[in-house]
Amino acid sequence: MTRLRLARPDEPARALQLPLYAHRVRAGFPSPADDFIDRSLDLNEFLVRRPSATFFAWAEGDSLRDIGIGPGDLLIVDRAAERRQGSVVVAALDGELTCKILDLRRQRLLSANDAFPPIDIAGREDLLIEGVVTHSIRSHLR
Repeated sequence: MTRLRLARPDEPARALQLPLYAHRVRAGFPSPADDFIDRSLDLNEFLVRRPSATFFAWAEGDSLRDIGIGPGDLLIVDRAAERRQGSVVVAALDGELTCKILDLRRQRLLSANDAFPPIDIAGREDLLIEGVVTHSIRSHLR
């Protein structure tokens, strides 16, 4: 089961405008570099739609590895986002936080790793969907 460690910012985020290049970076064959900066991008504005309803959590475990969420990834979770079929959610289950894929049709929480079976949530009173994961951030530094 993927467990979570919660992180809350100590103070409201200040704007941090960083350069955003106009051209995309290829992950295949290299192309000539272009130094043209299109505009500035504030990651707070880009990643957090509703600051008062947003919290961060660190992912642990590998139950969501097949959708690209792994141990140590920072999850941005919006409590006010609509819970839809297939949403990645943070849920409190038996008093423990977990991150899973919401299957509303079959009333289950799903993993993205065949080693973890679905969790039946039909009629469970001990389940609370804390929010929807809107983004995950992975560090590529070792």
